[in-house]
Amino acid sequence: MAKRDYYEVLGVERNATAEVIKKAYRKKAIEYHPDKNPGNKEAEEKFKEAAEAYDVLSDEQKRQRYDQFGHAGVGSASAGGGFSGDMSMEDIFSQFGDIFGGHFGFGGFGGSRGGEYRINRGSDLRVKVKLNLNEIAKGVEKKIKVKKYIPCKACQGSGAEGSNNTKTCNTCHGNGVVTRVTNTILGKMQTQSTCPTCNGEGKIITKKCQVCNGEGIVKDDDVITLNIPAGVGEGMQLSMSGKGNAARHGGVNGDLLILIEEEPHPELIRDENDLLYNLLLTVPQAALGGSIEVPTIDGKAKVKIDPGTQPGKVLRLRNKGLPSVNSYGTGDLLINVSVYIPETLSDSEKATLSGLDNSPNFQPKETAKEKIFNKFRQMFD
Repeated sequence: MAKRDYYEVLGVERNATAEVIKKAYRKKAIEYHPDKNPGNKEAEEKFKEAAEAYDVLSDEQKRQRYDQFGHAGVGSASAGGGFSGDMSMEDIFSQFGDIFGGHFGFGGFGGSRGGEYRINRGSDLRVKVKLNLNEIAKGVEKKIKVKKYIPCKACQGSGAEGSNNTKTCNTCHGNGVVTRVTNTILGKMQTQSTCPTCNGEGKIITKKCQVCNGEGIVKDDDVITLNIPAGVGEGMQLSMSGKGNAARHGGVNGDLLILIEEEPHPELIRDENDLLYNLLLTVPQAALGGSIEVPTIDGKAKVKIDPGTQPGKVLRLRNKGLPSVNSYGTGDLLINVSVYIPETLSDSEKATLSGLDNSPNFQPKETAKEKIFNKFRQMFD
């Protein structure tokens, strides 16, 4: 099922400010929150959808990529070849709880889920991927090896030596936060802060895992499959949700950020979705016309050269360029015609050209002079 436009999901204009987006998300999240809609799968999906939209539109860089490339510029690279940014409930509660004020960690709305402990989040990873024009035109699957933090296999990411070597934090009683009440001139004020004893996790490790030293993560090599969509370009950044570094003590993994680098083609030049090729003709070819092959992404294509073709003429091969990353069509192959003038000539060639120079057909016509002059003038406009 195709994703809805993020601005449409939150009900805001594309030029909405950060504050307007935040208020719109808060309204949607309260409306569809699972605690207000128990057992309602549709409400849960709308809650996730709103959180995913806010995750992108509240981040300046993600929003810029989304505005430029659509859903392909953000989200995760799925096995099916597309890029999606699906978020789990744990992601939502751990990342956006502060939207509602107070302490809103994974554990519920107003605490009704029975615990407001903090979930750790792993750091993001950034990799560069080089692609040639053929890979960009068709999309490609690539496998890369990265060194990153993964969950410790010895303790399954808990950081504890065995299942019985953790206990509830005595300071926060497992809530992950401590509440303080202070007297002010306005009356009693209640504040909440992360528990300093357990760092918001709600539990204490009594015996650390010997392999990871209680961290729950170790550094190792991981092979990741990337499904790059067709039409990406130099400098574009894609992301794979949950493929970054693992988090301490079984938290939420970070993202893998993929920066696209484009390898230059030996004959074709990219101009957004169009491809440019400089066709160099000999004087006889330009004068007599004929058929000639030009390179394309898929191989070769024949183009017809009309007799009397002038330098600077542009031929267009429709849909021989690159596809749009948002599937909004395909660019063209633009062929710029140049004519090669030999720098050295034999005596017989000089004699032949001298004879042709006196021919009326080799004298520039007024219309040709006018076209050349107009092109010359445009250079200085």
